[in-house]
Amino acid sequence: MTKVLIVDDSVVFRKILGEALGRHPGIQVAGSARNGKEAIEKVRLLKPDLVVLDVEMPEMDGLATLDELRRQRLRPGVIMFSTLTSSGAKTTIEALSKGAFDFVAKPTGTGAFAQSVKCIEQELIPRIEAFGQNKNGRKDRFTTRRLKKRPVVNRQTTCCSHEQKRAEEGIRASRPLSKGVHFKAEAVAIGVSTGGPNALNQVIPRFPSSFRLPIFLVQHMPPVFTSQLASRLNQKSKLTVVEAQDGMRIRPGTVYVAPGDYHMVVSRKNKAKIIRLTQDPPVNSCRPAVDVLFKSVAEIYGERVVAVVLTGMGHDGFEGAKLLKQKGARIIAQDRQSSVVWGMPKLVAEAGIADRVIPLGNITPTIMEFSGQRY
Repeated sequence: MTKVLIVDDSVVFRKILGEALGRHPGIQVAGSARNGKEAIEKVRLLKPDLVVLDVEMPEMDGLATLDELRRQRLRPGVIMFSTLTSSGAKTTIEALSKGAFDFVAKPTGTGAFAQSVKCIEQELIPRIEAFGQNKNGRKDRFTTRRLKKRPVVNRQTTCCSHEQKRAEEGIRASRPLSKGVHFKAEAVAIGVSTGGPNALNQVIPRFPSSFRLPIFLVQHMPPVFTSQLASRLNQKSKLTVVEAQDGMRIRPGTVYVAPGDYHMVVSRKNKAKIIRLTQDPPVNSCRPAVDVLFKSVAEIYGERVVAVVLTGMGHDGFEGAKLLKQKGARIIAQDRQSSVVWGMPKLVAEAGIADRVIPLGNITPTIMEFSGQRY
């Protein structure tokens, strides 16, 4: 059961959200608050697993609430509700850098009530479910590890879930590179979804200015938000980070972020490698899709790719990672403990196609290692 606190200054929206979440098995509405000040008090009192937090509120807005949660070392998961505007996107990206792990666009205007219910059912509830499953999985794994240290425990009765066993078997099946294997990377491709902006803040800014490979990045996000994400990463990074444009020539030491609602592929024009953007149908219900990117870099770069699958729900990136592995590329998956949602990387780990399954903090050094550079 995932305990949720609703924080919004609109009584109507609190009611809509409370009723929709309350009907769903596995979700318990712990309470609600009108602003950030009330939210902090109720987080301390009710100890929710997750807070659904509005951005714009009187007395204490969403950003100030995140600052106060961090100051008081209160650590519930946080999903933001944000308007689909340029200013709303900028604020949301800032909220994600302050500790929120995801956001859902808040419907406004005519038909907002019906849209809100649809948004809650299709966008918010799956995120809450995925967060709850990963939270419980981390607890189970921690408990199992503790039990195994006790000599009095019968190991035959100490077991984890079937899902966890499959993941661990996949991780054991993946092998680090042997020292005799010659591998020369020419590109890096990264796929990420839920929890991505926080993860990327710990990956992209850690590359030194001397890193000369192009990095192609798909983060599941709507239009406008990807532009703000690229801008913020660029401010923090020694590499150049841009939102990709159609026909853009690929240059070394540059991070290309796929724009929302467009697939990003790598293509050739004469002898040059360029970016192509398409609005072909969604793949895995996603546009941009990680699989589309991975398959294109497999075609252009072959085995000379380091592909990375970070935190996210769903299975986008799995088929592309399999294809890259078949060609001889290096595959990295984020581990469960450091993932907000261990969905996308879990499939790669279970299948045994990852060369490394590692914590978030090790991602950048490992990319550099596979690229033949020292961190």
